Amino acid sequence: MIFGKLKKFDIVFDSPEIDSPPVFSSGDVVSGKVVLDLAGECKVESLKLHAEGFAKVYWTESRSAGSSTAYTQNYSDEVEYLNRREVLLQADNGELTLLPAGRHEFPFSFQLPDETLVTSFEGKHGSVRYWVKVKLHRPWATVRKIKKEFTVIEAIDINTPALLAPQAGSKDKMARVWYHNFGQVSITAKIDRKGYTPGEVIPVFAEFDNATSRCVVPKAYITQTQTFLARGTMKQKQAVVATLSGDVVGAQRRETWHGRAIKIPPVGPSILQCRIIKVEYMLRVCVDVPGTSKLCLELPLVMGTIPLHPFGSRTSSVSSQYSVNLEWLRMAIPEQPEPPPDYSSVVTDEEAEQNTMAHRPEEDLSGIMEHPLRAFVQEFRFRPPPVYCEVDPNPQPLNMRRRCMTC
Repeated sequence: MIFGKLKKFDIVFDSPEIDSPPVFSSGDVVSGKVVLDLAGECKVESLKLHAEGFAKVYWTESRSAGSSTAYTQNYSDEVEYLNRREVLLQADNGELTLLPAGRHEFPFSFQLPDETLVTSFEGKHGSVRYWVKVKLHRPWATVRKIKKEFTVIEAIDINTPALLAPQAGSKDKMARVWYHNFGQVSITAKIDRKGYTPGEVIPVFAEFDNATSRCVVPKAYITQTQTFLARGTMKQKQAVVATLSGDVVGAQRRETWHGRAIKIPPVGPSILQCRIIKVEYMLRVCVDVPGTSKLCLELPLVMGTIPLHPFGSRTSSVSSQYSVNLEWLRMAIPEQPEPPPDYSSVVTDEEAEQNTMAHRPEEDLSGIMEHPLRAFVQEFRFRPPPVYCEVDPNPQPLNMRRRCMTC
């Protein structure tokens, strides 16, 4: 009978979009309501909420201790990011609360820590999860529990000097099989920045120099590496998320990529601030040499959440420089040019008299060459423009015949 009275027990988060799970980041307020739908009257001791967030890793490794004995070693660790408790319903004197039949809603609200949290993540040997758990205590009944997870995504703005810096490198290798050398293969590659967001296209600039006697095939990969740490031991899982294949480079030939495009698929952001879980990305530019191991050049990548805004980001030194240099684009250009100023408003009577005396032909200039020329350069003044007038002061007579310029 007691279990039959509880028709619905649910947690509903406040979300700006209908049918869309909420996403939070550090410092945000998580709010919602706990819904109880009762078929009849029900006595309740308490209704308590517990918000938690953990990064956890776990894996096992088999150890051999002789020919017939083996044992399994467990590795685990965790980091706590959120631990908040809230009482939604409980009488102050410890008595029971009688809830009538029908729908009851109990709102809740709590703030996530201001310090940087770790983005929600699900991996083979570990995870980062955040959830809200609610417990309903009733007399003479088992405790009813309900748990609902929510997503946390920490912002990674790629509009920072470190992530906008170009990445480049070069690598070479002597291709050999046993003791026979086939020649040297070299790779030089460059990308315009380190930070990208999913969905973007990375233009790859590369040069492949094949000085061997065999054909080679250039390729590029975007790899994701998940690293799990526990008790001083590391476990890694690597996956290729995007590939790019080039044309075959013949023997003693060179191939150049002028911005060959490789698109980033919808992958999770980089996780670099967690002590036990890391998610890192790499662009690997490789050359497959038949008969020997491949030559690979690695360029680090960071998958962000805030895309590139070259003219709007406050955190980008490059964008701020562009915004300053292009301020003049916002200035309005007058439709008609203004007339030049009047002569008297530019040059005073005293300056005009000095200019007139400086150009007198009878003045003795024999002593000029006795002094350095630079002493007189600053005294030189251009003749001021004539007085502006919209009417031509010297119009041509109307009866004058125009002369042909070719005569």
